[in-house]
Amino acid sequence: MLIFDLDGTLLNTAKDLENALNYALRTHGFPEKDETETLALLGNGIDALVAGALPQERQNPEFEKVFATFKNYYSAHLNDYTAPYPGIIPLLQELQKRGIKMGIVSNKFDEGVKALAAKFFGRLVGHAQGVSDTVKKKPAPDAVFALIKELNAEKEKNIYIGDSEVDIETAQNAGLPCISVSWGFRSRRFLRQIGAATIIDTPEELLALI
Repeated sequence: MLIFDLDGTLLNTAKDLENALNYALRTHGFPEKDETETLALLGNGIDALVAGALPQERQNPEFEKVFATFKNYYSAHLNDYTAPYPGIIPLLQELQKRGIKMGIVSNKFDEGVKALAAKFFGRLVGHAQGVSDTVKKKPAPDAVFALIKELNAEKEKNIYIGDSEVDIETAQNAGLPCISVSWGFRSRRFLRQIGAATIIDTPEELLALI
């Protein structure tokens, strides 16, 4: 089975996340972040995104209020600008033709993950797993194991695919090989520096690897 990260791997969600973050910061009187600053904060979940944008991070007395504002706004604007990266839909269609199981694991809240997966991928992806009260966020391997169990893939060869350092660590914690993608929120150079074992630059390259 192929296990995909969502943000920065299958979907370009950066603009909607940036807009939601700046709406929340602006609403509560904090300085806004530009695209580069926002991208640097992505990968560890939306709570970490908001915390990283605030002075004192989670210790900031306004953190919970800013986070609540962010989540409410983002839930209503999940796909204003969000779209699959070029080549992703044809890739998933070809993988499905080959009979390969596919699933998604994300550090986004579970409801948002499932909503985006249903809208953009429908039946191309077997199951989408986000963070919940019972599933810890990455790099803990909980979401990966939950996905493998849900899709009955315990005895299959499972490969993890993502765009960030968090994804590499998640794969390691789950005992899976990792393929890193350079079209997402981290550059090829950055991925190489942090020790990515395999890097691909286009979705089409994945077909050759498997």
